[in-house]
Amino acid sequence: MKWIAAILILLSTSVGLSAQEAPRPQKVDDLVHLLQDPEVRSWLEKAPTSVAPPVTYQVDGLAAWEATTRGRIDAILAAIPGIPSETMAAAARIRADALSHGGPPVFLIFLALTAIGLLAERLFARSRRREGNLQDRLLSIGVFTAAMGAVFFAFNLPPLARIALLVALLSLVAYRVVAALLDVADLKPPVRRRVKAFLGVMIIAIAFAILGRPSSVEAATSQAISFCFSILLLVLAVEGIIDTSERSGRARVALSLCIVGTWLLWCVGLRGLFWIGVYALTLPYLLRFVGRAVSAAFPAEPDSLRKILLVRGVRAIVVAAAVAWLALVWRLDPNSLVHSDPAVSAISYGLLKSVVVLLLADLAWHLAKSWIDRRLAIRIEGASDASQAARQGRLRTLLPIFRNVLAVAVAVVAGLSVLAELGVEIGPLIAGAGIFGVALGFGSQTLVKDVISGVFYMLDDAFRVGEYIQAKSYKGTVEGFSLRSVRLRHHRGPVFTVPFGELGAVENMSRDWVIDKFRVNVSYDADIEKARKIAKKIGAELLADPELGPLFIQPLKMKGVEEFGDYGIVLSFAMTTVPGMQTYIRRKAYAKIREAFRENGIEFATPSVQVGNDDRDAAAAAASAIRTAQVKAAGAEG
Repeated sequence: MKWIAAILILLSTSVGLSAQEAPRPQKVDDLVHLLQDPEVRSWLEKAPTSVAPPVTYQVDGLAAWEATTRGRIDAILAAIPGIPSETMAAAARIRADALSHGGPPVFLIFLALTAIGLLAERLFARSRRREGNLQDRLLSIGVFTAAMGAVFFAFNLPPLARIALLVALLSLVAYRVVAALLDVADLKPPVRRRVKAFLGVMIIAIAFAILGRPSSVEAATSQAISFCFSILLLVLAVEGIIDTSERSGRARVALSLCIVGTWLLWCVGLRGLFWIGVYALTLPYLLRFVGRAVSAAFPAEPDSLRKILLVRGVRAIVVAAAVAWLALVWRLDPNSLVHSDPAVSAISYGLLKSVVVLLLADLAWHLAKSWIDRRLAIRIEGASDASQAARQGRLRTLLPIFRNVLAVAVAVVAGLSVLAELGVEIGPLIAGAGIFGVALGFGSQTLVKDVISGVFYMLDDAFRVGEYIQAKSYKGTVEGFSLRSVRLRHHRGPVFTVPFGELGAVENMSRDWVIDKFRVNVSYDADIEKARKIAKKIGAELLADPELGPLFIQPLKMKGVEEFGDYGIVLSFAMTTVPGMQTYIRRKAYAKIREAFRENGIEFATPSVQVGNDDRDAAAAAASAIRTAQVKAAGAEG
């Protein structure tokens, strides 16, 4: 009763004040008379003195998600029986909207536009007169789309019919593009048919979802239609995995369970986790498919920069689009875990940005690596242009080192950028890395010595890849470099990995030209002039040989008599060849000299000892007589 009295006092006061200020409204008088009525006052006296306010619970977090999900599922299940009637009603509304403006039904307009597009595509294909590859098919689909679009925008259709027709045309074009890409992919026919069916059903489901709101379909019914389509897509995916996959039975079951789990995430409204599962299942196959499709579009360019840019660029676009879509879903999804904590939100969006950074780093690295590999693959044909050959050899020596340095630089920059996107302060890291680098430099002087020595070896152009060098006790062909060592292949097979600081003076045996000298021993009665002429003739024959001639810089010549040996005369020969081929040419020259000397009666010197029996006995007797005479003379003197 206290609150009733308060109301009456308030009303009385307000009435008094209003009476002083302005005429009292009629409604106030009616309320006063009503409160003074005996029946009203008796009811108010019998009413409870206090009424407990309704208990309200603040629903938040997991409870809110559970309540929302339960309500949505109940609404979908309740709307499933009404799908046919709602669909027919929406189709009737679209038809009525088209007929109300004197136009034909939307289905007939769709058929007419499709026929016009196919006719334009057929005329374009006849004008091309080329074998249909991926580029031609996509270009034909573009002509098909342009023809339909020109006719579509030429006529003013009613709003609802226009939207329905536009969605139908875009769905048709999207399916044709997907089918063209799948036809050039390296897929088995059963797998290709199932993938086409899956994507076709998915495109139809998206079209129905887009047309739901414009055609005035209830939201619960639209969600029910999407739910039915999702069940059909789930069945197609699981059936395709079980029937066409080449994996083992356990792998098929595990993959099927992953697909079912991803579908359940969509059913309960966890859209962010659902799209993560979708990308985890499909992104590897999608990237492989995109790479094969681009490779099939450019079969004549196996390792070109344009092909690598397209393959890596398209893959980067696909991943970036997936990341952008995932970020948009997380931002718009109220049930997303990202909105629960600012730290989780920062880390999540930092991870998405890090993916973009890694994609850009991967694209830059592969472009640089492709250019370096193509430059290294260029072979030096002949030695007619010495400057060009030297330039190519220098590039083949320096480019591997540059590739290693570039890989380290890209990895470091990408890593620091990822840490910065994740919210890590990289300034202290850089400062700490500088201090650590100074300490490491003092502690590893040998390593620093090797690296700096290697830099100066490269600046001095001391050796190149493919050259034969000797340094101290190490010798062999240079096979490659690292930042601190050189790899030498000995001519007998062993490989030496020598730090640059251990090389010292380097003897390069493969630079510019090589003078090869060798000696031949002939008998003392050999004709020296005849041997010189034979050697000159052999040098001319070797120079005229199509295989050996390009390897000569100066032909084989006999220099003359080098010395007199114990068993014959030593003749000296010399020739100038390109580096690395002197031993091969020397073997050919040995064979020809042997045959030519034998044919011309020039004998090679051989060790010999002459022993005579009679002379030996006479010498012994004479020596004995002389000894006897000397003994007698010494005795006489004594």
